[in-house]
Amino acid sequence: METANLGILAGIIAIISFFATIFGGIYLSRREKLAMIERGMDPRSYKPQPAPYQNLKWGLLLVGAGLGLFLAFLLDRTVFAGANRYEDGENAAIYFALVAIFGGLGLVLSYRIEKKELYTNEKE
Repeated sequence: METANLGILAGIIAIISFFATIFGGIYLSRREKLAMIERGMDPRSYKPQPAPYQNLKWGLLLVGAGLGLFLAFLLDRTVFAGANRYEDGENAAIYFALVAIFGGLGLVLSYRIEKKELYTNEKE
């Protein structure tokens, strides 16, 4: 296929995907409301339960990922500067590994804070 044909095909697929996503969202929303009516619930009075620690979780995840990126950058430029075997001079595995490690540590820290808060609230 020529490049122009691939561009047209990609545009058509993007438009179809966009409308399918909108249709799927509306369809699932209506199915949820019908299921609530079948169970005797009023969908208009339904309010989703708040997630009080959601901001803490996202904040610690992003701070951990940022620390991982920063540490990977420092390690790449200092410790592994002479060991680069790639033409672009970057060790991509270090970046992915440290972002995953520090992001996971942020989530573990969030879990520990939530658990501690719930435990102290139960004691009182």
